[in-house]
Amino acid sequence: QDKGTKMTEFWLISAPGEKTCQQTWEKLHAATTKHNNLSTNSKFNIPDLKVGTLDVLVGLSDELAKLDAFVESVVKKVAQYMADVLEDSKDKVQENLLANGGLLEQQWQAEHKFYSSSLDTVPFLFIFKGVNQIDNDLKARASAYNNLKGNLQNLERKNAGSLLTRSLADIVKKEDFVLDSEYLITLLVIVPKLNYNDWVKQYETLAEMVVPRSSNVLFEDQDSYLCNVTLFRKAVDDFKHKAREFKFMVRDFQYNEEEMKADKEEMNRLSTDKKKQFGPLVRWLKVNFSEAFIAWIHVKALRVFVESVLRYGLPVNFQAMLLQPNKKTMKKLREVLYDLYKHLDSSAAAIIDATMDIPGLNLSQQEYYPYVYYKIDCNLLEFK
Repeated sequence: QDKGTKMTEFWLISAPGEKTCQQTWEKLHAATTKHNNLSTNSKFNIPDLKVGTLDVLVGLSDELAKLDAFVESVVKKVAQYMADVLEDSKDKVQENLLANGGLLEQQWQAEHKFYSSSLDTVPFLFIFKGVNQIDNDLKARASAYNNLKGNLQNLERKNAGSLLTRSLADIVKKEDFVLDSEYLITLLVIVPKLNYNDWVKQYETLAEMVVPRSSNVLFEDQDSYLCNVTLFRKAVDDFKHKAREFKFMVRDFQYNEEEMKADKEEMNRLSTDKKKQFGPLVRWLKVNFSEAFIAWIHVKALRVFVESVLRYGLPVNFQAMLLQPNKKTMKKLREVLYDLYKHLDSSAAAIIDATMDIPGLNLSQQEYYPYVYYKIDCNLLEFK
């Protein structure tokens, strides 16, 4: 399919059965495909649920609206976190998660046996509990993984900053220092590259008692060299003071093998932990995305059922249909649907102006059509 024209949104609509529901479906399909494929359509069969009283249905309508918003937010959170963890190009993640538009239809068909019960007992709580659990687990898992990632990044930053602040564990060696001497000490000095010649000329005379020819370049970054120099302990303060005048910075550093080893081990440990957690986390995200998504489509289907009964009355007789509009012709598709179904609602114009509460008319949706309509927006990631 041409990616450019396919939308990541679907319209789940329903219209009353004509002589048969099949006829309703054929009529819609013919109307939308007559003008160069305005949408890709499929039937969306909702099992007959036992209907309670009108009051129950109106109550359900409100409950379902709240549940819909909650489940959608969790679906999007899981998808967004998947994108963060995979650090992959966002469109790959989106495609990966949705597999293809057929997913909605397949997932609903595979699952809808679950609902062959009366509407009063439709397991709202069951859906809410399941999705709430996913939400809570996601918080816990994301927090643990982000913590690990953050600690690792801090260590990596420590190993990458300027020579004045970065960790030197990977840079200096034991033999660069005079250790365990009562009188002598080795200092580390950051020398700007521009001043290096001055350093070579000056360092032996910056203070009394500097060991001649004791300085080597141990490491360089873009701007500076890291040099060592050995001198008598009692001349250190004098040396530091004088060095500063020449823009040579003495770095506070005690060579401590244990500490440096611990730093390295910590980094390896965190890095290993992160790798260990990555696979199971991605698997968890995929499975639970699918769970939450299925729950979301269930809620949409239930909403279509309830609104259809409220609008079209009893006995239950309507056909639900899933449309994937083409980007370029959405306006045209709306017109075609309006022409098909405007007869359902002689009072549609009056209702649009009215703000009174009409059962089964969800005005908070701000979009009123003569047919029952819900949008399923599958653009699940905030594209930054």
